[in-house]
Amino acid sequence: MNIQQLDYLIAVENFRHFAKAAEFCNVTQPTLSMMIQKLEDELNVKIFDRSKHPVEPTTIGKQIIEQARISSRHFKQIREMVENEQNVVKGKFRLGIIPTIASYLVPLLLQKFQNSETAIELILKESTTRNMIQEILSGTLDGGIMAGPLKHSGLVEYPVYYEKFYAYVSPHDPVYQQKEIDLDHINIDHIWLLENEHCLRGQIERLCRMKRQAASDGHLPIRYESGSIDTLMNVVDYNPGFTIIPEMHAMGLSEEKQENLRPFKNRTAVREVSLFMSNEYVRKTLLYKILEIVKAAVPKSMQNPELKEFVVDL
Repeated sequence: MNIQQLDYLIAVENFRHFAKAAEFCNVTQPTLSMMIQKLEDELNVKIFDRSKHPVEPTTIGKQIIEQARISSRHFKQIREMVENEQNVVKGKFRLGIIPTIASYLVPLLLQKFQNSETAIELILKESTTRNMIQEILSGTLDGGIMAGPLKHSGLVEYPVYYEKFYAYVSPHDPVYQQKEIDLDHINIDHIWLLENEHCLRGQIERLCRMKRQAASDGHLPIRYESGSIDTLMNVVDYNPGFTIIPEMHAMGLSEEKQENLRPFKNRTAVREVSLFMSNEYVRKTLLYKILEIVKAAVPKSMQNPELKEFVVDL
């Protein structure tokens, strides 16, 4: 048994396909299959059920692969610890970003990263909070940019910035004439929301203290839940009601669309955005460089830690 065989097991489990796993590992499929077969012969067990399509691990195979992930991660940490001690800032960094942040942060982040002249190979992936947590803990991702605080025992949070929430109001809605939106006296059935899988939706529900009831005035008999902030804004442009968007998304709007923005009356509401890492991640030098580049993509005014007291819970 060797670490290479363990990495092959993990790749097949991730892709559920021998050819794709071999391509990922930069070996031929026969080589990968042979190495896994040798390991199965050595352990005298079947790790994968090859009769299934896609291929699936057996019951004992699942346990072996889970242990393989732990062993592979710890093995690689030995070299990473040495590189960190030597202040080596190079290599791959796989970074996840949730969709409600990616749309406006990724373009700025890519610009700052290309200007940083580092030897880091940045690999970006858009993912939901739930999936990203699992990918960080499993080692598939090195880190993730998500809304916090999550207070997860397996993760370390590095706050990056704090962005205020604004209402984006339809010109076809009576509240458009108001300079500020009073959430204590608003018809919550007029709010267009993201799908449940987005943590931003949960924050909006808490911000508005929402206990959604069926619309009683017939004003908005249709409910539409989107996975995109931009889609919700387009809905609001043509239909009564409003949605709630984060500050950095608002900053990228045209002058015409910014006319539809409204602050909240007597209320400051903020989203905390952080870089999340596994508490087992050892390459601190590389981590701090990534954190530096991410912060460079965000206005300094939004990095004020005093805004933390206004953070809306997830």
